[in-house]
Amino acid sequence: MNMRKFLVTCALVLFAALAANPAAADPVEDILTGFASSKYDDIEKSIDALAASGDAAAPAILDALSAGDLQVSSDKKLYIKGDDGSLKEARSGADATGEIPPGLKAVKVNNRVRRAIDAAMGQLTLLSPDPAKRLSAAASQFHAPDPAQLPAVESAIAKESDPAVKRAFEQARAAIILVKSDAPDADKIAAIGLLAARGDEDAKSLLDAATASGSPAVADAARGALKGIERSLAWWSAAQNVYYGLSLGSVLLLAAIGLAITFGVMGVINMAHGEMVMLGAYTTYVVQQAVMVAAPGLTDYALVLAVPAAFLVSGAAGIAIERSIIRFLYGRPLETLLATFGLSLVLQQAMRSIFGPTNLQVDNPSWMSGSMDLGGLAITYNRFWIILFAVAIFALLTLVLRKTALGLQMRAVTQNRRMAASMGIRTGWVDSLTFGLGSGVAGIAGVALSQIDNVSPNLGQSYIIDSFMVVVFGGVGNLWGTLVGAMSLGVANKLLEPVAGAVLGKIVVLVLLVLFIQRRPRGLFPVKGRAVES
Repeated sequence: MNMRKFLVTCALVLFAALAANPAAADPVEDILTGFASSKYDDIEKSIDALAASGDAAAPAILDALSAGDLQVSSDKKLYIKGDDGSLKEARSGADATGEIPPGLKAVKVNNRVRRAIDAAMGQLTLLSPDPAKRLSAAASQFHAPDPAQLPAVESAIAKESDPAVKRAFEQARAAIILVKSDAPDADKIAAIGLLAARGDEDAKSLLDAATASGSPAVADAARGALKGIERSLAWWSAAQNVYYGLSLGSVLLLAAIGLAITFGVMGVINMAHGEMVMLGAYTTYVVQQAVMVAAPGLTDYALVLAVPAAFLVSGAAGIAIERSIIRFLYGRPLETLLATFGLSLVLQQAMRSIFGPTNLQVDNPSWMSGSMDLGGLAITYNRFWIILFAVAIFALLTLVLRKTALGLQMRAVTQNRRMAASMGIRTGWVDSLTFGLGSGVAGIAGVALSQIDNVSPNLGQSYIIDSFMVVVFGGVGNLWGTLVGAMSLGVANKLLEPVAGAVLGKIVVLVLLVLFIQRRPRGLFPVKGRAVES
């Protein structure tokens, strides 16, 4: 019984003490009273203590202090002054009611206090409940390591539960240790190992600086880590160039595959093929503008709607060109070349007259925007989708040529036109549909190009020469040859660019192609048949 009375008495005494001094139950209130001091040292200490507390109101209070909006009354209560002159209680964020607090004045701030505020805000971000903000704070510490923030970063590591964020904090700690002059050599060497595992350009920059360290052991460790990073970066750079080459090859494939069909079946050198690509790009622009006006909610799908529209527009233009011009010039290659070259100029001027001479932009849909990192490889979504799109068009076209009546007749005309005509195939009809199919595929290429290039009257001219190179290199009229040729030339161009430059790289590719054609005039995969071999 005596023990029970003793415990009750202790509880009553504690309760009375808390009632008499409620601030003792809330240490943050004690910290906030320090802002009422007239001494900058006391204010700076209060800032550090407030940041260390991690209180939810701390960011708003420090923001107000930095902006000069933190007010203190004569009874040491803190308020935040709004733009309209209203007051809010700093701790609770509630609107201040009643009369204006007595003796209200702004908390004193100087440059040293501002530096303390910046450091405190960084520390609060390190402890933010949002993982994305913590990750951003870790990245900031890594790119601008501050030895003064080492305790805060170590505290954040101890409290962190997210593996990715914790790894980012550990890398930030390694960067800070590496620039900390009085850090032990053992800690610096361990930090070098952690940065070597990261293996990117940012880590390389830190290790470059560490090679000038006064400690031979640290400098040797940094140089060894640098060699490993440089080898890794060289491989990733080559992989990045291969990816860029595949994306360029996909564009060349889409631009050249239609040319391979018309050139292979009809033997027509169509210098207006690039303008079929241009028509597809302008059709994409028109479709997107129409969808934005008629159904804004479907804007993300305008590109999907533009694919069949571009195929129909360019295909119809191709059939019209074949019926009105090309069919009168069969067997006269020079006249065909000159006529289609003149036609390309007419089409370019027509687009200038209709849409104007300035470049037009087709917006990327949300699902084609942005990129993802795969190790040291940056995969942009628009080029990734273009690669998949090119492969899908190639597969679909292969099925059409091998599994449909039109495809059978096209192959028959390619191999022996006279024999095909004697078997009842209407070669003129096949020529017209073939030209329309090739032009329609070129229009689809324009849809893809609108995502990586501006739409302009000269769009097709940028790819017509490369398209002819692809067709000749792969083998005239052979789709598989066109695929291999496009990807080979695309990758070769991108691998040579860092070494020789863009212009010289193209020249080297062209010279190698000429030498190759000297040995194999019919390309990698020549079409077989009596007519083509005669």
